[in-house]
Amino acid sequence: MRFPNDEVLKRLRECYPAGSRVELLEMDDIQAPPIGTKGTVYGVDDTGSLLVHWDNGSGLSVIYGEDIVRKVVD
Repeated sequence: MRFPNDEVLKRLRECYPAGSRVELLEMDDIQAPPIGTKGTVYGVDDTGSLLVHWDNGSGLSVIYGEDIVRKVVD
C-alpha cells in the first residue's frame, strides 16, 4: 500500500470534499459494492482513503492507490 505525501493529501481533500459524489470503477475486495455503485464522500483520511457512504448501504473506503472511482458531477 502506498501512502500519499502531504501535498497529495491536500489535493485529494480539495478534489473530494465532503458531499462529493463518486462512482465505483474498481475495488479488489470480496465485500466491495458492485461496480457502478455510487456513493457520497464524507472525508479523506490520513492514508488518502476516501471515506464513502455507498448508496447500497456499504461503508467500505476507497483505498488510495488501489481502488478506482470517478467523481460524478450531477
